Amino acid sequence: MDFILGPLYNLFGWLTKVFFGFFGNYGVAIIVLTVVIRGLLIPLNVRSQKSMIKMQAMQGKTMELQRKYGDNKEKYNEELMKMQKENGIGGLSGCILPIIQIFLIWPMFRIVSAPLIYLSGVAAENINSMIEIGQNMGILDNAVSEKFHIGLISALDTHSEFFNTCIEKGHIAMGQMIDLHFMGMDLTKTPAFNPVTIFSDPKTYIPLFMIPIIVLIINIVSMQMTKFLKPGYKEEKEARERAKKNAAMAGQVTQDSAETTMKIMNWMMPAIMLFTTFTMPAAMGLYWVVGSLMGILTQILVYYMFTKPYQIKKAEVELKKENAFRHKKTEESDPEPEEGRKSGKKNRKKFNDTEA
Repeated sequence: MDFILGPLYNLFGWLTKVFFGFFGNYGVAIIVLTVVIRGLLIPLNVRSQKSMIKMQAMQGKTMELQRKYGDNKEKYNEELMKMQKENGIGGLSGCILPIIQIFLIWPMFRIVSAPLIYLSGVAAENINSMIEIGQNMGILDNAVSEKFHIGLISALDTHSEFFNTCIEKGHIAMGQMIDLHFMGMDLTKTPAFNPVTIFSDPKTYIPLFMIPIIVLIINIVSMQMTKFLKPGYKEEKEARERAKKNAAMAGQVTQDSAETTMKIMNWMMPAIMLFTTFTMPAAMGLYWVVGSLMGILTQILVYYMFTKPYQIKKAEVELKKENAFRHKKTEESDPEPEEGRKSGKKNRKKFNDTEA
């Protein structure tokens, strides 16, 4: 992973260092870095949404293929892929964005776990030397490493003798110890949910406790917005309501199973995020808060740019079809044919002329 992601580690570290040097605040640097990363992913998000809208618009053709090929799954998939390709729909477009977002977690986690290397510019050899000194002094345990040295930063902050020893040996300089606080919170600390830990140092851990809670709330909101703003949500909801009223409707069991699975996922993901935020430095939680807010803003942007115009256009087309159907039905229900109406008008005219 280091060989593959090494360039990303260096890139993210360099960007964080640039933003930290410009703003002079670690938390603001994390926020700006997150905005830049998520901003670069907006075109992919837009493309994914456009692909979803096209899939929704082609639903009628997809159902036609299902009727045409029946149980021949191989031929159906072949024709479906061909149709998607002709209409510019990428089969993996909906999967690429989540994969990239998960992939980017690793370099971000490395930056917030090893800020002395990526922000302060301390050499890896010096980090290892300081860890060895701290372990010999009984200050550090074996969990602290070059790649994840949050415990080393804490030890340097709280043990003056250890800090002075590291300076005397030339492993670190005074100017390389940077302030990693944001709004009074130490972003190198891990949020705690244990009441004993929280009340042992409430000034430190109560503010940090709010970060996982905010992550949970924003993720729930994001999940719900994804459901409500997706193309065809109204139609799917109406179909589910009809299915509930008609238990004999084909596909009812499958639909209920899929709906249950989706509900489980919608609650499982925020729960996983909540648990994960309690196991990582608070800076990682800040990254998820800002990233989730960027995701919500992107959803709203894409909805008003593409989804809503598509829904309006679709409603207009359906209204025209309905009016045309009503007009045709009215003509078919008229008992008097067109020629009969014309001859009737002529006969009435002759009768009126005769009477006159």
